[in-house]
Amino acid sequence: MIKITSEIFLNEDEIKMRFIRASGPGGQNVNKVSTAAQLHFDVANSPSLPYDARQRLIQLAGHKMTENGVLVITARKHRTQEQNRQETLARLLILIRQALQKPKKRRKTKATLASKKRRLEAKHRHSQKKRLRQKPKITE
Repeated sequence: MIKITSEIFLNEDEIKMRFIRASGPGGQNVNKVSTAAQLHFDVANSPSLPYDARQRLIQLAGHKMTENGVLVITARKHRTQEQNRQETLARLLILIRQALQKPKKRRKTKATLASKKRRLEAKHRHSQKKRLRQKPKITE
């Protein structure tokens, strides 16, 4: 069990971990050793998370989500499997904790009378500046 909050725990059976070869420079170590970690977490069918948190997690994950609702996190920063594994788990926990926070509702507010006056005065000053830049009109 992985502790997310004091009430929510994630069953380790819901997480699948694969190790793949990392891309990029590194010579023989990169070419021979599968150190990059790839974490797969089925968000859509996870019984551990509340429904609203799952929906927010899908939104937060963005391109990391597959069409089937599986979250894929890849880490290839470190040279060892264990460090990359720990990094993928840490990233997953950060995403889940963000998804658990309910967004604040926006309250509609009205512009104050003073702010309306300031805006209109600024518009007036701007139009005056433009008017003064024009060529003078010749009246005969």
